[in-house]
Amino acid sequence: MAEHSIQAPTTLDQDTGRALQVAMRKLRLAKGDVVVLDLSPTQSIDSPGAAWLIDLVRYAHKRHATFRYEGEQGRVADFLSIIRPSLTALPSSGKREEGVFEELGGRIIKWTGEIEEFLELCFDAVYWTFVAPLEGRGFRWGLLIDEIHEMGVRAVRIVCLMNFLLGLIIAMLSSAQVASFGLSIYVADLIMIGFARELAAIMTSTVVSARTGAAIAAELATMKVQEEVDALRGMGLNVSQFLVAPKMLALLLVLPCLVVLGLISGILGGFFWGVLVLGFRPSIWWTQTLNAADLSDLMQGMLKTFVFAVFIVLIGCHNGLRVTGGSRGVGLMTTRSVVMDVFMLICVDIIFAAIFYYAIPA
Repeated sequence: MAEHSIQAPTTLDQDTGRALQVAMRKLRLAKGDVVVLDLSPTQSIDSPGAAWLIDLVRYAHKRHATFRYEGEQGRVADFLSIIRPSLTALPSSGKREEGVFEELGGRIIKWTGEIEEFLELCFDAVYWTFVAPLEGRGFRWGLLIDEIHEMGVRAVRIVCLMNFLLGLIIAMLSSAQVASFGLSIYVADLIMIGFARELAAIMTSTVVSARTGAAIAAELATMKVQEEVDALRGMGLNVSQFLVAPKMLALLLVLPCLVVLGLISGILGGFFWGVLVLGFRPSIWWTQTLNAADLSDLMQGMLKTFVFAVFIVLIGCHNGLRVTGGSRGVGLMTTRSVVMDVFMLICVDIIFAAIFYYAIPA
């Protein structure tokens, strides 16, 4: 801890103020040091000189040092009395650390507000998708066709490829486990039951959430940032009717179709391994596969796809409409949408698994 003294010039202006700053920086202040500016020689001071004086105070504060001035007189003293509040040492900029209950309360308030917004979006989306068209309030059928093409037709290749590879992998790994027991033919049953009940729905929905869910969030977030959503509201158009309803109805139509294609692709992946690697005749493998098919398994897999479709659209729209900031906000909300989609898919799948295990046992 040291005390440093600096003598001010006769006239404190732009040039002499800069010289004072250079002299002060050469002191290499440390925490607890005291800097005293002697203003007794100073006869005049102007606005740039006062600005430099304020800068000296801030520099000392940044270095955790104390700055004070003394010896001012005459017109200099009158001028400094006017700007004295700016020359007072700045308070600490550190944020007060929140307590546990304060942080918990803040999070609860934030989550409650977001849940209310999400539920409001759900009610609006359901009304404008299913009720409003029956009341003659209109529906964007032209946009529905475009959404079906974007969400369904353009996703066929990636959905089929992912399910085919998954079926191939499961057949490969499971055949290695049952080969020593001479039960390789039951790999066909495993593929059929697994994809019918679970894998086709969850894999297809995950691919769609990463593709379509992210696209929905990015589209609406970009519209929100560019104030297009506000423009729609300004024209008296309902955002849910104009943007959300066509997307929801489109995904409700195309996701079950994609799941069926995913089921067929997964079975083909297992068929590829069973016939070309395990050496079974195609007729034997297909017979075993069809014998393992059960309507209850297919219904179990298909029912959940409608719930998946609703959540994928609603989560994407919810995050897109809540974006703040510019392009970075769009990216963050798109990422958040995909993460929430995948998490929600798992949660919904657990609920369906519990229902079919306890309430509707096989």
